[in-house]
Amino acid sequence: MTFVSFRMNILFFSVFLLFSLLIFRLGIVQIIYGDDYKREIDRKENVTINTSMPRGNIMDRNGMLIVGNKPSNAITYTRPQNIKAEEVLKIAEKLATIIHKDSKEDLKAIPEIDKKDFWILKHPTEAEAKITDTDREKLKNDKDYDTKMYHLTLDRITSKEINSFSKKELEILAIYREMITGYPLSPQIIKKNVSPKEFAMVSENLDSLAGVDTTTDWDRYNLYKDKEGNEILASVIGKVSSSKEGLPKDSVDYYLARGYSRNDRVGKSYIEYQYEEVLQGQKEKVKNVTDKNGKVLESQVIREGKRGDDLVLSIDIELQRKVETIIKEKLSKARLGQPYLDRAFVTVMNPYTGEILSMAGKQFEQNSTSGKTNVNDFALGNLTTSYEMGSVVKGATVLTGYQSGAITPGEILNDRPVKFLGTKVKKSWNTTGFGPINDLYALKRSSNVYMFLTAMKLGGQQTYIPNGRLSIDKVAAIETFRKNFSQFGLGVKTGIDLPGEQIGYGSGQIPPEAGKVLDYAIGQYDTYTPLQIVQYISTIANGGYRIQPHIAKEVREPSNQANELGPIIQEIQPKVLNKIEMKSEWLKRVQEGFKQVVNDPLGTGYGIKNKQYKIAGKTGTAQALYNGPISHSPGLMLWNITFGGYAPYDHPEIAVSVVVPWLTTDQSHVNLEIANEVFEAYFELKQKRAKENLTISTPKINTSKSETNNDE
Repeated sequence: MTFVSFRMNILFFSVFLLFSLLIFRLGIVQIIYGDDYKREIDRKENVTINTSMPRGNIMDRNGMLIVGNKPSNAITYTRPQNIKAEEVLKIAEKLATIIHKDSKEDLKAIPEIDKKDFWILKHPTEAEAKITDTDREKLKNDKDYDTKMYHLTLDRITSKEINSFSKKELEILAIYREMITGYPLSPQIIKKNVSPKEFAMVSENLDSLAGVDTTTDWDRYNLYKDKEGNEILASVIGKVSSSKEGLPKDSVDYYLARGYSRNDRVGKSYIEYQYEEVLQGQKEKVKNVTDKNGKVLESQVIREGKRGDDLVLSIDIELQRKVETIIKEKLSKARLGQPYLDRAFVTVMNPYTGEILSMAGKQFEQNSTSGKTNVNDFALGNLTTSYEMGSVVKGATVLTGYQSGAITPGEILNDRPVKFLGTKVKKSWNTTGFGPINDLYALKRSSNVYMFLTAMKLGGQQTYIPNGRLSIDKVAAIETFRKNFSQFGLGVKTGIDLPGEQIGYGSGQIPPEAGKVLDYAIGQYDTYTPLQIVQYISTIANGGYRIQPHIAKEVREPSNQANELGPIIQEIQPKVLNKIEMKSEWLKRVQEGFKQVVNDPLGTGYGIKNKQYKIAGKTGTAQALYNGPISHSPGLMLWNITFGGYAPYDHPEIAVSVVVPWLTTDQSHVNLEIANEVFEAYFELKQKRAKENLTISTPKINTSKSETNNDE
């Protein structure tokens, strides 16, 4: 008994000591560390989130809204920082009973890897069983153990297993994958364009849908469409990424460094891209206070967001619409019996300011599946495609002849077929020749031979000898031509405020034979863009100043009132790139030649004479090698027909370029028909607006040194 009592005493004493130690430890925790643990429990974090705002509007020069933001109801989810996937799934399952996200597009958008992840989430036990003890033993010391186990599991999920989901389960997955996309505490769009019924039902159940909210989102839209529903100026306006696309992969670092989020919508091309910094809104900055588990306790707006600034274009949208219609109608008729003719381009520019009033292009393309011919917007072709332009460049040829001393104003040369040793006969369109003619007559009648002889003299050969050798310095001659042509904007970038501008083919290339220098003089060697042609024509029209073309006119603060413009932030001023190095009397003589082209009964452009509008210009026809999209035999030669002109010739308001490539005949006048109707459209709009007291002034060119850049 005594021994038993002793053992019991030891036991009780041990228990007493243990309880004493426990009480002592609890005392330490309570007294010494109590405040620390309390602070841990009460710990809060401040997390700042930036919320994107709608983009600025794009308007035409008269304040007409071209591109805006169309509001749409949307459901969003803001994911807490430390929430488990299973908890998000429960919310997705409940949300799937209220909204529909089971369209073919929604379900087709789910990638296989998301289906496998979803299968693991729904079948954790079966997923665990796919990993053997051997697998675990083999990888137990691998630093990437978890990652490799995950990929091993994915590899062993069968097609049968991921195809076993019901349509409802796939709908839940479609919702769930949207919820886990993006950053914690940043609202993520679950569904856009929700029905009023869905919007109302979600709003009624927000208390039981943690993190879910109803909001108004926006989509970019173009107000102006043609009769077929195609957007006006679509290719030049460009595209904006969706919230799913977010930042372009090749520019992520650039945008992140400027405060963008990965799912922000940004301009992807052309105007939307070029003026991203203007159009992107100022983000709303929200401070979220969270507990230690990442649950949001309160939110506070610390900076109000603001819609992006509005961009006012130099484009006249009414004129643009008319020009697009003109091209489409004229091209449709001209294409009859023309298997390769599929496009035409028009650019209208103010020759004193460089403002692009209209930039239009249409391309006819046959759908390989339906066989139906679609008419696509191809306004971009004015700066991204180039063609041999033909005689339209002869004004630059004559001026180069004056400047180089090859010819003098009024000099008479004999227009007759010319034949050099080892070459084919070269002649004007009047195959017997025009006989002795001067420079004005050569421009008016579009003499090729006058230009050939000018190029020959420029190259160092002063006398034509029938069947004799063409003895010119082709390198020096082509370099002189290109240097002078570049002063007008031919063969160099125009400087337009759009990305992707091309300069054409030929710059820097030396012709394989001397005869090509003669071809250059009539616009049948180097290629130019329609935009270069309108800059060249403008330079002649305005007295010798090469003006930088621009499609943006001004930047304005966003207005809260519909159809109203906010205060001006920035106004795009005319910029003189260079003044041509030629005498003003030479330029006036070429202007007179251009005037005769249209207004003299013998002029090649007489068909568009209009006493009221006073048009001057130059026609062009070039035989060129076809390099278009339609299947053809090698070496197919076709005709490009062009026109460049301005009006009124005594004080030009507009310069116009028309380019219609790839006809099988040089007898078509579709270039003049288009030009004629474009001039009519402009002046009729002007008269209409004068009655409505809407006038557009033409500023004088600023020729101060600060605005002039003579460097190419």
